[in-house]
Amino acid sequence: MQTQSDSTILENPLPRQQQEMPGFTEDMTPRPDHGEESYRGSGKLDGMAAIITGGDSGIGRAVAIAFAREGADILISYLNEEDDARETARWVEEAGRKAVLMPGDVSQEAHCREIVQRAVAEFGRIDVLINNAAHQDTIDRIEDISSEEWDLTVRTNIYSQFYLSKAAIPHMGEGASIINTASIQASKPSPQLLAYATTKGAIVNFTIGLAQMVAERGIRVNAVAPGPIWTPLIPSTMPPEKVEQFGKNTPLGRPGNPAELAGAYVLLASRDGSYITGAVIPVTGGNPL
Repeated sequence: MQTQSDSTILENPLPRQQQEMPGFTEDMTPRPDHGEESYRGSGKLDGMAAIITGGDSGIGRAVAIAFAREGADILISYLNEEDDARETARWVEEAGRKAVLMPGDVSQEAHCREIVQRAVAEFGRIDVLINNAAHQDTIDRIEDISSEEWDLTVRTNIYSQFYLSKAAIPHMGEGASIINTASIQASKPSPQLLAYATTKGAIVNFTIGLAQMVAERGIRVNAVAPGPIWTPLIPSTMPPEKVEQFGKNTPLGRPGNPAELAGAYVLLASRDGSYITGAVIPVTGGNPL
């Protein structure tokens, strides 16, 4: 497993930059560290099969690389970022594991069912579901949040987790796990991220409630709550002056790289986390949840 000294440490200020949504890794400066050169596996997920939504870049790519190096095959779900998704698949395959690419919109229930059906057809099992896909936009006034924007955020961020969990759980056995990506925004909402923060609060409640609902089946449900992490979501949804100061308000004084979250997901998916359910693990640079 990687250590902090192995991974690239980001420093403030970041260069001013902006992209169109949904954002692409190749256009970011500096490039995020997903653990491509630093993560070392130790067989913690040997023989497992995982679904990772938002697996093309950012946290999803870092988790895919770590899971593959720990021995898991992976279905990579993504919206339409083909180049980023193929790059993630390349790293999975270089680790000797199977990568299945599945583009489409997780805000739609039918597509979520198709993701699960494809995973079962390709792997014959589902051991881990990572609900990581997200949409956000920075909007200063509630009057400027359209109903369409609110609906897109809620459907992408929380409806998808319900749809996918509902479809996947019948295919999951004892020891399987669901890991949801929450956020420090669940408890420390930024007013400009009202819709996004609202969904992250809902994800925490969904995680804790679902964990209790499926505990008797031997399925664990947890969440990871990132703080400021350097992913394509940031330059594609924040103005350049905010990108420049991104992460500066943490006790560590910097944003995190996606690679710095991967170990938390591995812990929750592996036997090391066998007595952890209904938990929300903060990876926030020191800011309390």
